[in-house]
Amino acid sequence: MQAYDLEIEHRSILADGPRGQGWCFGLPPGITPAQWPLDPTNGYPLSHGFTLLLPEAYRAQGSDLVAISFFAIAVDHNDGGPAEVKEVRAFFDAWRDDMPTPTDPDLLPFWQAQRQRHPRLHRMTDLLGCPYAVIFHTRAEFDGPFCEPPALDPNRYRDRQRPPAWLRVGAAAAFWGYEDPLQAPLDQGYYRKILGEDPQRTPGYNRALAWTPRHDDPNAGRAPLENPPAGEGQYQREFYWQDGKLTREAYREHPWAKGHLPNHIGGTMRPAQSIPDGISPYYIEFEETLGGYNFGSGNAWLDLQHLTFDWSQ
Repeated sequence: MQAYDLEIEHRSILADGPRGQGWCFGLPPGITPAQWPLDPTNGYPLSHGFTLLLPEAYRAQGSDLVAISFFAIAVDHNDGGPAEVKEVRAFFDAWRDDMPTPTDPDLLPFWQAQRQRHPRLHRMTDLLGCPYAVIFHTRAEFDGPFCEPPALDPNRYRDRQRPPAWLRVGAAAAFWGYEDPLQAPLDQGYYRKILGEDPQRTPGYNRALAWTPRHDDPNAGRAPLENPPAGEGQYQREFYWQDGKLTREAYREHPWAKGHLPNHIGGTMRPAQSIPDGISPYYIEFEETLGGYNFGSGNAWLDLQHLTFDWSQ
C-alpha cells in the first residue's frame, strides 16, 4: 500500500474541463442543490471544503465509490462553537426518517432537505458541536457538473444568523477574510503563496488538488498509533529522542520523514496534538488551508473507513 502527499496546485478546475484528482474550495460535483447538506445548527448550506478522487487502495466504502466531497461549518460561523439557531438545532436533533411533515412553514425547508438528502451523505460533529459532512461519489458523479448552492427563501429561524460569507464571495475568499465581493483588497501573503494568487470572489472559485506517492513512508497501510509497540512491521513514529533524553534539544526526526507534506492520504500521521485511538490506515490528514476551516491553526483528519473526523490545535 502507498501513502500520498496532497498538494494545492496554482490552477483551477474548470466547469467544462477534466476533474483531475480533485479540488479544494469551489463547488461539489454530481449532486443537486436539494442534496447540498445543510448546517444542522442554523440551516445554512455547509461550505464545500474539497472534492478528492481517492487512490484505489483508499476507496474504503466500495471500489465503485471513487471520490468524496467534504463539507464543513462556514469559517465565519465557527468562533469556538457553531453560530446556532435553537429552533433549527432542535429540529435536526429530533430528526427521524418517519417524522411527519411539520406544520410550521419555516421548518418545512429543513424537513424537505432531510428527505432529499444524498443517499451517501454521512454527518460528523467535532467536540465543539460544529458540523461536518462527507458525500461519497461514483465516477459519474465525480465527473458530473458543479452544483450551485440551494436557493434560500426568507426563513424566520435561519435568518437570525447572518448568511455565511462563502455564499457571497466563495469559500477561498471567505477564508482569506473577505465578506463582500466589492470589499477593498486584503493583503494575505501567506495564503497567496498557497493559492498562487488572490482568490476570485465567487462561490465557484477553486484550486486543483494533486496527489503523488510518498517515496519513503514505512507507515503506509498501517493504522496510526501514539505509542506503537517496537518490532518489525509496526507503526513507527516520525521522531525519536537522541540518547533517550526527553528534551527539546534531543528531539530528532527520522530521515525518512523529511519532506512529507502536511496534507496527505494515509501513512505517517502528524496531528497538532496526540494521535487519537482507533484511526484506520485509510485516512486523510489536512490543514485549514485545504478548503478553509477554523481548526485553531491546527490540523484535522478524516477516517475514510470508520467515517470519523476530528481536529486538534
